[in-house]
Amino acid sequence: MIRADILAAEIGSTITKLSAFSGPLPGKLEFLCQSTALTTVKQGDVSLGLAEARKRLDAEYGIDTTDAELIASASAAGGLRMSVHGLTRDMTLRAAREASLGAGANLVCSTAGLISPEQVKEIKASSPNLVLLAGGVDFGDKETVTQNAHVLASAGLNVPVIYAGNRSAASLVAGLFERQGIPIRIVDNVYPRIDELNIQPVREVIHDVFSRHIVTAPGMERIREMVSGEIIPTPGAVLRASELLYRELEDLLTVDVGGATTDIHSVTEGGGDNSRMRMAPEPLSKRTVEGDLGIYYNVEKIIEASGGALGDSYAPEAIPIDGEQRKKALQLSQWAVNLALWRHAGEIRSTYGSYRWNEVILGRDLTAVKAIVGTGGALTRLDGGMDILCSLWPDPKKKRLLPGTRARVFLDSHYIMAAAGLLAKSYPDRALDILRKSLGYSRNSAGRGEH
Repeated sequence: MIRADILAAEIGSTITKLSAFSGPLPGKLEFLCQSTALTTVKQGDVSLGLAEARKRLDAEYGIDTTDAELIASASAAGGLRMSVHGLTRDMTLRAAREASLGAGANLVCSTAGLISPEQVKEIKASSPNLVLLAGGVDFGDKETVTQNAHVLASAGLNVPVIYAGNRSAASLVAGLFERQGIPIRIVDNVYPRIDELNIQPVREVIHDVFSRHIVTAPGMERIREMVSGEIIPTPGAVLRASELLYRELEDLLTVDVGGATTDIHSVTEGGGDNSRMRMAPEPLSKRTVEGDLGIYYNVEKIIEASGGALGDSYAPEAIPIDGEQRKKALQLSQWAVNLALWRHAGEIRSTYGSYRWNEVILGRDLTAVKAIVGTGGALTRLDGGMDILCSLWPDPKKKRLLPGTRARVFLDSHYIMAAAGLLAKSYPDRALDILRKSLGYSRNSAGRGEH
């Protein structure tokens, strides 16, 4: 038998994946193989699906996992559900949203300004398992954020809170939550000065709080006892892997099509020629999640969005087997990819000011993207994923800031983006080597294709 030194588990909404790696550490890591099993949320214990995937490594590949270190990410049963609250919608709230999505959260509620009694009801109804409170630049307004802290502390949510607002209000805010027995973490302001985003510290604390406090699926507490280190949201691991690839591929876009969502991750500073047109700052790394574009749970919504192009309703399989199922899954994936990409991308708009019309950029500028990476089961396990990414829909009006036609296209052939993101925290160079092999390029490679 072949001995595995590290097992990287990805516990998704429909599928649990387990990737095996050999070392021995601190030597070079090698990807061995990967097994899958259905995620067992409905059975009341997601650890059963993980145990099945582990058995398959032994039975199908002859992998000895007895002494292997286990690391894990998770998105089952809704993943990390967050509510975010800021002072202004276009400044602190936007910064808080970017930090939350970049960490891999699903945003279930957001507010700007003073939180009203009606909004408290909405927050409670959304059932977040983590709250992010921001507001005010450093040493600026304290009144709104402290009032919001009082409202949230008294709302009876009983979930951990992260405060990433005006530093001069931090001790007062912390005291309000601590007196209610609510766990709170203070982190650097996510919007410390006008037009400055400070997202990375918040992302790291979100991962830590998720790992320590949040059980989002039945049986996750058992998995927590098995793993070494933190359990982070799977989308956060994929973004971490994308940031690692940015070192070599430069500005890039990662498209992750799943059963419950389609996520777009971009790591780019945008086109230099467009910098003067931007209305607001954008983070280097950004994730958007489209909860209505999962190709298993949201088929009807994708069909509706296609305007009849996809035909009638369709009953999907979690793992398409026959030719007709695979064909339909690819059709759904093509629509999910393009719809999600158009939502992620910003656009050029005309506004009137200073006695004339001006063109401005609203949102994400993807025109500098040099590489597009496809991951997720639909793109990597069904023949046709490369074709989808090589034929992205252009904007006939040329207003949407989409990647250019010269961008290189890669597929995560080993389906290990999340696993590499987990490995990247402790072994970034080895994780990057694993990604190179999965995407099929070397440091000097010009890429596998164009779209």
